[in-house]
Amino acid sequence: MNNNKLTAQQLSVLNVIKEEPLTSFQILNKVENISMILSLYTIIDQLKSKGAIESYTKENVKYHIAC
Repeated sequence: MNNNKLTAQQLSVLNVIKEEPLTSFQILNKVENISMILSLYTIIDQLKSKGAIESYTKENVKYHIAC
C-alpha cells in the first residue's frame, strides 16, 4: 500500500487503527477531528477499496483494522 496516494483524512484514520481494531465511534474519538464525522464512512469505504483496511463483525459490532 502506497501511503503517498492517501489523503490526510485517510492517513489519520489509518494511523489510529494500526494498533488495534476499532469501531467507527472509537475511530472518531481517537482522530479528534469533528469535521470528519460526516465523512468517516466514506473514508472507511475508500480505504477498503484501496486494500488499506479490513472490517469484520464480532458480537454484532463492526470493527475496522489496518492491513
